[in-house]
Amino acid sequence: MSGNSTGLQLPHSLDLPPHLSAHKYFLVCTLTVAAWDTLVLSPRTWRLFKSPGWPVLKVLFHFMRIFMPVEFTIVAVAFFDTKWSRDSCQKFYLFEPICTAILLAAASAVHVIRIHAIYEKSRNVLFAMGALLAVQVVVTAICCGFYRSVPLLDGQGCIAGPKENWVGIYWLAPTLLYTASFALALYRSFQSLNVKPLGYWKLMLRDGLNLYGAIWIVNMVNMLFWFIMKPTDVSDPVKTIVTSMAAVLTTSMTLRIILSIRGDLTYGGSFALSHSSAPSTSRTTHILSTRSNMNTGIASHAPQYTLEDMRGKGEGDWSSGELVTDNKNNSLGAGEGEIVRDAANGVKITTDRQVRYDQYPGAK
Repeated sequence: MSGNSTGLQLPHSLDLPPHLSAHKYFLVCTLTVAAWDTLVLSPRTWRLFKSPGWPVLKVLFHFMRIFMPVEFTIVAVAFFDTKWSRDSCQKFYLFEPICTAILLAAASAVHVIRIHAIYEKSRNVLFAMGALLAVQVVVTAICCGFYRSVPLLDGQGCIAGPKENWVGIYWLAPTLLYTASFALALYRSFQSLNVKPLGYWKLMLRDGLNLYGAIWIVNMVNMLFWFIMKPTDVSDPVKTIVTSMAAVLTTSMTLRIILSIRGDLTYGGSFALSHSSAPSTSRTTHILSTRSNMNTGIASHAPQYTLEDMRGKGEGDWSSGELVTDNKNNSLGAGEGEIVRDAANGVKITTDRQVRYDQYPGAK
C-alpha cells in the first residue's frame, strides 16, 4: 500500500494499481460513448420506430438500443460502488460476460442479414456467415462458464476476468465474423466500381465501409489485449480493459449500419448501387405508318395504344374503346393512353422506355 507524506493510508477505493486505474478510466470513456450514442441517435430512433412494419433488423435495432446502455450502467454500478462486497461480486460477476454475449449475438445477426442482402440473397454467403454466427453463439456460451471474479480488495469494485488465457476465444469468435463481414462488404463495394465508377471517399460513405472498418479495428485491438498483454498477478485486469469499449462501439456502429440502409429493412434491404442506378420512366411515341390504298382511295384507320393498354387487352379486344372524332376525322381531346383513329398519320403506339436516371450529367 502506498501512503502520503503524513503517513496516512489511502482507502482501497483510491489506492489502485496502474492497470486497475486504467480500467476504471476506460469504463468512464465507455459510459460516455454509450450516453452520447443514445442521445445522438434518439431522433433517428424515433423515426424508425414510427415507420410501418417490424422487420428483423428493426427489432434488433431497438433491442440493442435499450439493452446496451442498461447493461453497462449496471456494470458501472458494480465497478464503482465502493460498498459492493466480495460476496455480492461472487453472485454478480457473470452478468457482464453473459449480457455481452447476448449483445454481440444480436450485432452479429445484423451483419449476417445485411451481408446476405448486399450479395443479392446468395445462399453461399448466408451459409458462411450463418456458420460463423453459430460458432460465435456456442463459443461465447461455453466461455461464460470459465470466467471468475477478479480478486480485488474491498472498495475496488467487481470485475469479471478469465480463468485461463484460452478464454479469449470468447472474443475471437465474433472478431472472425466481423472480419468476414468487413472483407465481404469491401469486396462488394469494389465490385460495384465496374458498374459505376466512384471516388473511394464517396464509396466508403455510400456503403458504410467506415462502420464495418471501425468494428473490425476495435475488435482487433481487443484481441491484442487478450492474447499479448501479460497480467502482473491474478488480480490484474489488464486483459479485460478494452472489452466494454469493444462491445459498446460494436453495437454503436452496427446500429448505424442499420440506419444507413436505404429503403425497406425487410430481408436486410438492398445494395446501395441498386438505388443510385434506379431507372426512371419516360414516355416515347413510335409511329407505324401505313399507306393509303391509292387504287381505291380507302385509307386504313389505325388506333393509338400504350403498352399498358396492350397488356390489358386480349386478342379479341382490340376493336373496343374508340375516341370520339369530328366529321373531319380529327381527334377531340386525345390524352395519353387513349385510343385515337387518325387516317393521316397511321398507327401511333405510346411505349414506356426505361432509362438510367444517372446517365444525364445534371441528374441529382
